[in-house]
Amino acid sequence: MIKDNNEYLSVKELADILNISRVAVFKKIKNGHVYAEKIGRSYVIPKNRLGGIVSSELTERLKCKIEKGVTKVVTEYGDVLKRLGKE
Repeated sequence: MIKDNNEYLSVKELADILNISRVAVFKKIKNGHVYAEKIGRSYVIPKNRLGGIVSSELTERLKCKIEKGVTKVVTEYGDVLKRLGKE
């Protein structure tokens, strides 16, 4: 039985966090990439079993790496991105 809702995520909540579909989360559960417990007909994902999948904070090193990647993409593909934005 679930004691505390703050300890678990629903499939939809994890899908929203990862910005993927619910079906993709179910596939990850089936493939063993995400641990989930089945309660009745539903799955719940314990937050403590997510490991590196979900992190609420980014390290400074990762922030720098993301910023460099965004800058590179905008520099190399800026015109293409502008044209795609107009469509």
